[in-house]
Amino acid sequence: MKYVCILREERPVWGVLQGDTVRTLTAPPYEGICYDGGSLSLGECTLLAPCAPTAKIVCVGKNYYDHAMEMGEGVPEKPILFLKAANTINHPEGEVHAPGFVSRLDYEGELAVVIKRRAKDVKPEDFADYILGFTCLNDVTARDVQKGDGQWTRGKSMDGFAPVGPVVTDETDGADLAIQTRLNGQVVQSSRTSRLMHGVPELISFITASMTLEPGDVVATGTPAGIGPMVPGDTVEVEIQDVGVLRSHIV
Repeated sequence: MKYVCILREERPVWGVLQGDTVRTLTAPPYEGICYDGGSLSLGECTLLAPCAPTAKIVCVGKNYYDHAMEMGEGVPEKPILFLKAANTINHPEGEVHAPGFVSRLDYEGELAVVIKRRAKDVKPEDFADYILGFTCLNDVTARDVQKGDGQWTRGKSMDGFAPVGPVVTDETDGADLAIQTRLNGQVVQSSRTSRLMHGVPELISFITASMTLEPGDVVATGTPAGIGPMVPGDTVEVEIQDVGVLRSHIV
């Protein structure tokens, strides 16, 4: 299935995407699939980020070898984890704005996973039992702040710094998908998820050994090489094979 979260009567409503029709649900899909009898054309819907509005976003740093090399900080032996706060969640077609003191704002296109049930001490072979599906994420980063602070919290967790969407799908296993980021239509990142140093099963196991993941939480798996700056007026698209295109506007 493909899941979306839409704005209806000024509140978020989840639905199942069937072709160009959204069949609405009574509750988020990680609480069970129960249709409320409503349906809408996708074209008339305003899409929201398909995760819990209070979700924690667990991110993996330098998880593609080529990106680790371009950062010039060596290749990590174990996954490097950091968090983006819930205030970073941004919607498809949303606007990204950095505070005036930020001098470099970067894109980082990533495959992300949405959790569907409480997950603790998950074995790699059981990871699929805990995920709702895959989506796109842009790990927007104030690069100058990140480097100046010496740790990543402030540079990664400014308001709106995690566009997510447009759908969550369980119709792929995420293991070998083409991933591409475009800046104003020009390809700036291009790779495949098979090049992740630590794949989704291993990441879910590694993360849940330390912290419990809750329904609606998001795991961002890392970005490939080609990171670079964005400026007001730019449009950024993160496209992942079999998932969709996440578009954001820099203002």
